[in-house]
Amino acid sequence: MALPDNMGMLIVIVLGIIIAIVGLYYWQARKVNLTRPTSPDQMPDWLKSIPPPETVAATQADGEGITLYNYDEGERVAAPFAEQIEDILHAQLKADPAMAGLKVDLGTANDGSLEIWVDGQHYTEIADIPNEQLRQAFQEAIDQWQAYHEPEKGPPATDE
Repeated sequence: MALPDNMGMLIVIVLGIIIAIVGLYYWQARKVNLTRPTSPDQMPDWLKSIPPPETVAATQADGEGITLYNYDEGERVAAPFAEQIEDILHAQLKADPAMAGLKVDLGTANDGSLEIWVDGQHYTEIADIPNEQLRQAFQEAIDQWQAYHEPEKGPPATDE
């Protein structure tokens, strides 16, 4: 069974197109810059997704390596950004003897809203928490998380 003359030419054209597409893909892939910033004050895009130092410390302390957020058995699960804020808050609470004993957990409700649990008591907003010092710590943790994730500023300086 012989192929018509134009069928051989069609196969050559299709193979040429496939080779050209693969070549373009390879050429574009080599353009990705994983290490050099576009300016001296800017981190590469992939570094911006590294979680805050408090999350890194918490996951390493649990033997998990570096993960996007720290999840401990038995706690409620929240969105990754809320879990990172929780990690920052926990680091603040541990450093303050007056608040070190508080059990704070953030979770996501069935409707997608944020749940705040303080010593087993449920709150839907930070403003509802009766402990003024804890409300301030929450705001500081949120501010710290936002500063860490502002692309033009990069992560805040640490005392380490």
